[in-house]
Amino acid sequence: MYLNNAATTFPKPRQVLTAVSEALASPPANPYRSSISGGEDILSLCRANVGALFGIADTEHIFFASGATDALNRVFGGLDLRDVPVVITRTEHNSVLRPLYNNPVTAGNIHVVPCDDCGYVSAEAVGATLEAARRAEMRMPSWRATTRVRPYSPHHPHNSRIAGLFVLNHCSNVTGVVQDVEKICAVAHRYGFITVLDMSQSAGCLPVSVDGWGIDIAVFTGHKGLFGPTGTGGYYVSRDIPFKPLLYGGTGRDSSIVSYDGDYEYEVGTPNLPGFAGLNAGIGYILARGIDNIAEKEHDMMLYIYKVLSTCPEVILYADDRRPRGPLLSFNIRGMKPADVGYILQNAYDITLRTGLHCSPFIHTAMGTSPLGTVRVSISDLTTDDEVEAFLRAIKENWG
Repeated sequence: MYLNNAATTFPKPRQVLTAVSEALASPPANPYRSSISGGEDILSLCRANVGALFGIADTEHIFFASGATDALNRVFGGLDLRDVPVVITRTEHNSVLRPLYNNPVTAGNIHVVPCDDCGYVSAEAVGATLEAARRAEMRMPSWRATTRVRPYSPHHPHNSRIAGLFVLNHCSNVTGVVQDVEKICAVAHRYGFITVLDMSQSAGCLPVSVDGWGIDIAVFTGHKGLFGPTGTGGYYVSRDIPFKPLLYGGTGRDSSIVSYDGDYEYEVGTPNLPGFAGLNAGIGYILARGIDNIAEKEHDMMLYIYKVLSTCPEVILYADDRRPRGPLLSFNIRGMKPADVGYILQNAYDITLRTGLHCSPFIHTAMGTSPLGTVRVSISDLTTDDEVEAFLRAIKENWG
């Protein structure tokens, strides 16, 4: 029984397996790298499906990468962040933390928004941290009165550089708490910060409206809720954002260009066409099934898990059923290490979960679960009632 879908979904819809198999069995038909004509441009089809699912009209500015980690590194590396305040939340994943804290340009200018012990971030806390970041920027030697933050525009009104960067994790991969993106990002815009939304855990599980919420940059991975293969993902960047590629190389479009001056290429190297064929099929499954139907099923299933676990006296829950939650939650067993609980469930019941810090160390300090972390159970649209019941029986037999 596989209940570790927050790491990678399994199983995949049958059409995903078929799409990958057919792509591998066919000659590569990239329109810029082959004389093969006819057929479908899988990257364009996938871009259109990504736009339809996430509410992005400008699909030409959706770029593919090997996953959210790759995409976030490209985003942070493509923005000019010199002397720019960077605000993140305590719920962020290491795919956000490590690129920022290991970059000498940004490492000394990061401000962290606190969260509560379930991982919820309030708009008020965001506003307070943004205000502190703005005041800290004003004290920096490079600060000039002409670059004072004004009401939102994507970049400074006096130059082509951005005024500040705000990064928000839509759905926590530790507790499943879902943030009020539209409200929080409106606060960031009032301070002149551009917004980066990490949709790694929400994509394919929850409704998303990038254009409707006013998101400047959105990042997604393919192998989780989108049901794609590993090694797929991407990002969207608004045309209003001053942005350069992090990586350069072959694209197959115009091989005579070796030095760019605008009109950059953001997808270089040979693309993972079989992977993106699978991702396109996974998103196609979601669009046909309906994202609202998926969200409703997963919500009901997680609420049932929460209610049963809350009746077990030895179970400690790190969740709140009064707030929106994605398809996962964390718990611990009193007096036991998370790793030992996971070992028992795996070896005695053949139930796969995940234990530890889940690559999100900051949120565990707020939860009081460092350094050992928690046990995480996570579902997908293809998780069955029988699997959930088997998991809950195992918990009740041992700790109920």
